[in-house]
Amino acid sequence: MTSPAAATPREGDTLPGFFYALAAYLLWGFLPLYMKALAHVPAVEVIAHRVIWSVPIALAVLVWLGRTADLKAALKSPRMLAMGAMTAALISVNWGIYVWAIGAGHALDTALGYYINPLFSILLGALFLGERLRGLQWLAILSALIAVVILTVEAGRLPMIAIGLFVTWAFYAFLKRRLPIGPNQGFALEVLILLPLALGYAIWLGVRGEGHFMAGNATDTALLFGCGIVTAAPLMIYANGAKRLTLSTIAIMQYIAPTMIFLTAVFLFGEPFSQVKLVAFSFIWASLAIYLISVLRSRA
Repeated sequence: MTSPAAATPREGDTLPGFFYALAAYLLWGFLPLYMKALAHVPAVEVIAHRVIWSVPIALAVLVWLGRTADLKAALKSPRMLAMGAMTAALISVNWGIYVWAIGAGHALDTALGYYINPLFSILLGALFLGERLRGLQWLAILSALIAVVILTVEAGRLPMIAIGLFVTWAFYAFLKRRLPIGPNQGFALEVLILLPLALGYAIWLGVRGEGHFMAGNATDTALLFGCGIVTAAPLMIYANGAKRLTLSTIAIMQYIAPTMIFLTAVFLFGEPFSQVKLVAFSFIWASLAIYLISVLRSRA
């Protein structure tokens, strides 16, 4: 992992960009603590409130940036709406897996998923974009695959939480890059597309008396309301950081969040970390080191 001292901006990097990205990754790293406090709330209800309360924040940011015209144009384009619906579906599934996993005591699996995600994204680039993989990248992917095999043998089943997370996020990022609008406008489009479903579900829960929002517990209400901030803020902060940093810097910094999740799972949540898992994660960490070396070499 890098540090402020080690990340002194070089060509293509800026200090504001570094701090934007650092803030986003730290927020994502602390997110399991927030979601753990909502573990007693069904994951679908949490996702609904993540969508509902992200909408005003996303729209406020676009108004502030003066980019509402882009969103209006996207809402009038059937092609943009179709693409936005696909990315919205992927991110909602990703959120659902993540929220459920944290609440069910599988934070280690979420860390594993986000560790593997960049390697899977490289593989997608090779399969769908014709990007050539260098020898070190193949080695990194092979090392990660060995880790998955070890965990599969230990548990007697595939690590579906980790696989679900890195597959949905990688395809989300893959399709998101093809949305011909900025990341802030794209996020606003996604949550607006999801809003009718989220509002309908929240109202349905309220009518049935099964919802947790404004149901007598002020803490639950505050946490669900705050889901908008913890969802939208890091995504939009990250978007501003990514524009001001080189790919190699982003590649290094992206492991801050899963490392924090890993440490939180083991030392705060007390999730079991067997010797077999230590071996598997050692292969993951080795694959990440190999991957980062390949990134730095390509940018040299």
